Amino acid sequence: MTSCAVYCVDASDIAAQARLIVETNGLSDVVKVIKGRIEEIELPEKVDVIISEWMGYFLIFESMLDSVIVARDKWLKPVSSCGARF
Repeated sequence: MTSCAVYCVDASDIAAQARLIVETNGLSDVVKVIKGRIEEIELPEKVDVIISEWMGYFLIFESMLDSVIVARDKWLKPVSSCGARF
């Protein structure tokens, strides 16, 4: 059995609420909430999957595209644990 972790990264104050929800549901050992910008934070490992909630109009008006590209280039494994290639 492999261990897994979920990293929740958000620069806004909602990170505190997310952390509380994670703790209330007893998932603190799996879900790690990190408050900060993806461009500035450090993760302990590369990840298999990135899920982004992009909000706004087509990424363009909130400049999220650059952040998603940074996350992909910095943190996404070239080959995931499940064998998918990115």
